[in-house]
Amino acid sequence: QVQLVESGGGSVQAGGSLNLSCATSGTPFSRNAMAWYRQAPGKTRELVAVIFNDGRTNYGDFVKDRFTISRDDAKSTAYLQMNSLEPEDTALYLCNAYKAGKYEYWGQGTQVTVSS
Repeated sequence: QVQLVESGGGSVQAGGSLNLSCATSGTPFSRNAMAWYRQAPGKTRELVAVIFNDGRTNYGDFVKDRFTISRDDAKSTAYLQMNSLEPEDTALYLCNAYKAGKYEYWGQGTQVTVSS
């Protein structure tokens, strides 16, 4: 059974930081690309960051060097360090694990709320 469990969300003031974690099981983690998406009420889901199994990363344009995605293959866990948070970052953050053409899995999400 595949599981992706996000944690680390919460409520912070603008300028604050959060570190999200996505613990996975049931997939060959080291072969996965791992991504974080976010979805705010009334908005479409958007890619925040992705890290491939070779360590390459890509970020959404809105990240502007504020966030860092990383992975620990030994722990089958992906992370998203978020700094300089803004109210516009308020959303449900979802973890995604995929291998192109093979499978894709989603977690339930962790809520991030940033107040001004």
